[in-house]
Amino acid sequence: MSFETYLWIKWLHYAAFISWMAMLFYQPRLFVYHAEHIQNNGFTDVVKIQESKLYNGIGWIAMGVTLLSGLAILIFAKPELMKAGYFHIKLLCVVVLIAYHFSLGCYLKQFKENRCKKSGKFFRMYNEVPTIIMFIIIYAMIVKANLI
Repeated sequence: MSFETYLWIKWLHYAAFISWMAMLFYQPRLFVYHAEHIQNNGFTDVVKIQESKLYNGIGWIAMGVTLLSGLAILIFAKPELMKAGYFHIKLLCVVVLIAYHFSLGCYLKQFKENRCKKSGKFFRMYNEVPTIIMFIIIYAMIVKANLI
């Protein structure tokens, strides 16, 4: 892989990761609004559409492109990363983000079927998970990787 191709794939990886994180940040915020206005059917009908479009229209695509571009970087450009401890931390965080993504899908289905009993306060707290994971990934890939 040429260096220029590597840079374009890395650019795609970063752009997709930012898009995925935006979905992971905003989806629980929509769930907060949904949970706190559960009695207002007009409001929740609109929020259900937003939740579905965000999760299915942005979330899945952004996650897929993030994972595929990351895999391309790993296989074709930087296989030596698999030997670095900080990279294993990043991979663990990615697994947690994938699990978090799927958990949002479960809550989306519960809200769609009007059976989610979680509170707005729960989703406010749950909304912090991707932020913490993102900080760990950034630390591992920028700070730790450049200290070695």
